[in-house]
Amino acid sequence: MIGFLISLLVVGLIAGALARALVPGADPMSIPQTILLGIVGSFIGGLLGNLLFGGFQARFEPAGIIGSIIGAVLALLAYRAFQRRSSTRA
Repeated sequence: MIGFLISLLVVGLIAGALARALVPGADPMSIPQTILLGIVGSFIGGLLGNLLFGGFQARFEPAGIIGSIIGAVLALLAYRAFQRRSSTRA
């Protein structure tokens, strides 16, 4: 259980940091927010992977990390769109 949580945090940090590096623009996020972005991206990437390719893979695989990064990029873009919309309404 502890190993799973540590791997979740590490993959979240890697996926979140790479997503922030891939998407141009400034993102004033702390390290915990970057980890949360990566974890959310992992869930999005896993959901998309299951919808597109079917089956559940519980192993630690490179395809899972790539899916996590793609999901984190999508989550970051959605976060930016939400922030932009809420700041224009205020």
